[in-house]
Amino acid sequence: MFKPMSSFSSAAAPKHLEGPDGSNSSGLFQSPERRTLLFCLLLIALVFAFYSPVTHNGFINYDDEEYITNNPHVRTGLTWANVKWAFTTYDQANWHPLTWISHALDCELFGLNPAGHHSVNVVLHAANVVVLFLFLQSATGFRWRSLTVAALFALHPVNVESVAWAAERKNVLSMLFFLLALYAYVWYTRRPGLLRYATVAFVYALGLLSKPQVITFPFLLWLWDYWPLCRIGAPPVAQGGNVPKLWRGWLVLEKVPLLLLSAASAVITMKAQKAGGAVQTFSQYNLLLRLETSAIAYVRYLENALWPSKLVALYPHPTSLYTAWQVGAGVVLLLLVTALVLRARAHRCLAVGWFWFLGCFVPMIGLVQVGAQAMADRYAYIPFIGLFLMLIWLAADTATTHRIRAEWLAIPVVSYLLVLGTLTYRQVGYWHDIPSFWLRTLVLTQNNYVAHDTLGEFLASQGRTEEAAAHFRAALAIRPDDLPANLNLGTYEHGRGNLLAAIERYQIVAHYAGDVGLRATAYGNLGSAYRQMGESMRAKQCFEMALQLAPDRPMAMIGLGLIAQNNGDLPEAVRQYSRAMAVEPTDVGFLLLAQALRQQGHSEEASAITERVARLSPNLAEAQKTAESLLSGK
Repeated sequence: MFKPMSSFSSAAAPKHLEGPDGSNSSGLFQSPERRTLLFCLLLIALVFAFYSPVTHNGFINYDDEEYITNNPHVRTGLTWANVKWAFTTYDQANWHPLTWISHALDCELFGLNPAGHHSVNVVLHAANVVVLFLFLQSATGFRWRSLTVAALFALHPVNVESVAWAAERKNVLSMLFFLLALYAYVWYTRRPGLLRYATVAFVYALGLLSKPQVITFPFLLWLWDYWPLCRIGAPPVAQGGNVPKLWRGWLVLEKVPLLLLSAASAVITMKAQKAGGAVQTFSQYNLLLRLETSAIAYVRYLENALWPSKLVALYPHPTSLYTAWQVGAGVVLLLLVTALVLRARAHRCLAVGWFWFLGCFVPMIGLVQVGAQAMADRYAYIPFIGLFLMLIWLAADTATTHRIRAEWLAIPVVSYLLVLGTLTYRQVGYWHDIPSFWLRTLVLTQNNYVAHDTLGEFLASQGRTEEAAAHFRAALAIRPDDLPANLNLGTYEHGRGNLLAAIERYQIVAHYAGDVGLRATAYGNLGSAYRQMGESMRAKQCFEMALQLAPDRPMAMIGLGLIAQNNGDLPEAVRQYSRAMAVEPTDVGFLLLAQALRQQGHSEEASAITERVARLSPNLAEAQKTAESLLSGK
């Protein structure tokens, strides 16, 4: 069986030879197992120390609401019904059942206390750091180099987005299974067998069930076969001679089941994203713009890896082509590095690290554009491992060549890690609350209409409607076809009584929105506006369309109940109100239900509901006023 390589060259080195990145120690470090345990504890301590501010952070209005705080299936905790929903839903244009289950488990344990949700993300990140260290040490035989790569991964501020953002649970969870699958693959290659291979496939499947970002896993195994496992292009250490042709063919065949899992995940993911309207059309971002953006994004990721400054949650996708020199310089840089690593055949890890970096980004680089971002820090969570590996192995071998002592090499490494840790500590603080989060994003980016939208939505929820409207108008000034801004300005006009202006905004969203949820909201709002104008038939059609798009919209159910009650169809009104309260119980909804029951002659049931609302409502007078306003058609 092949033995793992432990250096740049094709000759394997014994695992106990640490070279310039470490040496055998005495005392506490004499036992390899003790050293490994101590390093694992050190890595965990680093993660907990530099991510400690995260427990003081709240949820933000950027997916956290849809994934956690306003998601009825998640908020109700871990139930069999919610597990079934997790495996059958395309909610948020994704299919990642294990992620939904993990969020539901958090709500079961912590409720909606953000500290608990954030702490679980930190624990998962710490677990990823430890598994990365153990996996690299097992595969390469180098302890100190593996420790340094893991420390870079632990403390690099580009990973803050994956950890400090509660809704990005899918990133840290899928990464854990991804790294465990890689670790299992190393274990499998040392003594191939069906059970060991099944373990690799099973753990990889769990990663896909968490997030399809790990879809490149089978292709990375070929890189790992090339180095450090030396199953490709080098003689087997134990046998000598060239690798038999049959064995080379087997290296392809053994990946087929894993490739089938990747293909199945890709099909399901595209289906989910199309169902949710997340995939952008070529009319929005043409092919040439996508290719240019991809090349520029690779270069910007390299910049962020080496000089991580001005990191934000959303880097807006450009709407016009880049200048020729920018694209040309980016392409030349990428081709130059590729040529250099291919020429360095004696240093195999350079090619492995570089193509790991390039390949892992392919699903997220923007050729298939999902969302409004040109790039995202969370996308670098897996790819940057390749860059870290290149840099550390290159530095260590250079030190060996020039006979630089390990102590001298440790000084700049530790200093750089402390700088990264400090930046990470500060970056975690930027996720503390919604206003500072989006204001910082607006300061550090240009033409960021999404930031204007989401900050405006927060201000509107706080009753600061004029400030919110200013941000919605700013978003439309950047992008006139921005649908959330149109929807929110429609809500603003609706609240001021300008129903015709509101309807005009709502119709734009209802006609053009690809996102099912956005369209459903637009139709629900249209129904409310038409009902207030006395056009009950149009209102009913809009409410029904909203429920056809999103069957769990309580506002549309209440709208249909109001129309039925106004028409004297009390059984239908009771049915619609009851449906709405089963989805989202509210004081106003129960008061409407009680009124319909009372008119229907069920006085005792109506009184019981009214008494319960009076006992539990935080503001009964306001709820009664709202219910009366709705019944009067206002």
